[in-house]
Amino acid sequence: QVQLVESGGGLVQAGGSLRLSCAGSGIIFRYNAVAWYRQAPGKQRELVATITGGGRTNYADSVKSRFTISIDNVKNVLYLQMNSLKPEDTAVYYCNKPPGWVLDAWGQGTLVSVSS
Repeated sequence: QVQLVESGGGLVQAGGSLRLSCAGSGIIFRYNAVAWYRQAPGKQRELVATITGGGRTNYADSVKSRFTISIDNVKNVLYLQMNSLKPEDTAVYYCNKPPGWVLDAWGQGTLVSVSS
């Protein structure tokens, strides 16, 4: 059974940085495409970034050049480095597989709050 546990969120001022982590059990990230999503208050969950097992990455236009998705293959941890944060990045962030492959069991997410 796959379990995903997100961490690393917090309160940060606009322009600051955070690094989110997603620890996986029952899944080996380097053999799978995985993704980060976020859900802002009152909005639908949206795809933020994806990475394939081969290391190919894709980003939502709203985070391109500011966020970096990566995998530590030794630790089997998925990361999301977030720089130049904006108030509109405030959301609960989740890791999972990309659209079309999403696992039913979502983690609890990690809250990112960006103050202006």
